[in-house]
Amino acid sequence: MRYIHRKIAPPDGSYFLLGPRGTGKSTWLLHHYPKAVRIDFLLGDQERRFSGYPERVRDIVAGMEPGSTLILDEIQRVPRLLPEIHALIEQRKDIQYIMTGSSSRKFRRSVSDLLGGRALLRQMGPFLASELGNEFSLEKALRIGLIPLIWTSTNPDERLRHYLHLYVKEEVQAEGLVRQVGDFSRFMEIASFSYGSVWTSTDIGRESGVKRATVDNYLQILEDLFLAFSLPVFARRAKRRLIAHSKFYFFDVGVYRALRPKGILDSSNEMDGVALEGLVAQHLHVWTQSQKEPHSLSFWRTQTQLEVDFVVYGPKGFWAIEVKHSPNLGPDDVRGLKAFKEEYPEATCFVVAPVAQKELFRGVPVIPVTDFLLSLAPENPLYK
Repeated sequence: MRYIHRKIAPPDGSYFLLGPRGTGKSTWLLHHYPKAVRIDFLLGDQERRFSGYPERVRDIVAGMEPGSTLILDEIQRVPRLLPEIHALIEQRKDIQYIMTGSSSRKFRRSVSDLLGGRALLRQMGPFLASELGNEFSLEKALRIGLIPLIWTSTNPDERLRHYLHLYVKEEVQAEGLVRQVGDFSRFMEIASFSYGSVWTSTDIGRESGVKRATVDNYLQILEDLFLAFSLPVFARRAKRRLIAHSKFYFFDVGVYRALRPKGILDSSNEMDGVALEGLVAQHLHVWTQSQKEPHSLSFWRTQTQLEVDFVVYGPKGFWAIEVKHSPNLGPDDVRGLKAFKEEYPEATCFVVAPVAQKELFRGVPVIPVTDFLLSLAPENPLYK
């Protein structure tokens, strides 16, 4: 299988590499650190060995030459190991420690401790269109998503179903994160209807048949497993009254497609529009997470229903982005952007839509969605 280069800039020192399963963390590390000593905690014997005696990692480090690299794969499975690594980073500064994880739930506090000037954080998500280059297909991405494990599969639809089953069984059930796996599975399906929408735990709980507090816990589990992210409302220097709730997305549009029930009452046009917005969302999420200086990703909605899909704010710029599924725009399609520009004249506002070439509609630039996604790389500005 051909290796696809990922646009990740690894630091020189020790760091965490976090992200969902199947996004290629281990593959990327094998290519970048072929001589590294690697301990894989997905292997039962390794998990048992270090769970019982985490101090054994000291013996391994003692035998390593200065300048060597130690990779600890899926370290969340042995959280007792983190204090040992914490101490080793201080004592053996001549060794680089790289810790991967597909869940931050069990060691969130330990990660914070190690990030205190001792270890950096990198995240790996789905493919970016710019990583795939000529291999990128908008139609394929909207259908199966961009999880590397799924994208390179010969049977992506079946692989995607197995992928979700693996998460529920091995990450949720095996780790005892929920009491009733059936309730959690039903919650994930119902949550798919809130994909790209404002999240209200009360409504989700009513549909799922669980308490609001349980819904909040389930949402936290999804975010801890990097399976979902939420966008807050952009409220800097706000003049208008804004809504308070966040907007919800699964980390990959393929996950949404696999979870979303389909029937004769479901409009494919509506689902395709939401999927396109979600595809842009996951690219923007990866872009903001990959920047060396912090950039925020949010959305804007007033209580009078003026809305902008995405707002990116940070040292590199200030952008307001509206995503449209149809190339035929009307006045209402740019109403939210116009209102946002009035309130924030410093912002660069534009529309992303499936148009053939760059256009100008009522003074607002309209960018072809494929061109926009292909240009979105960590080293590039969001929009010129």
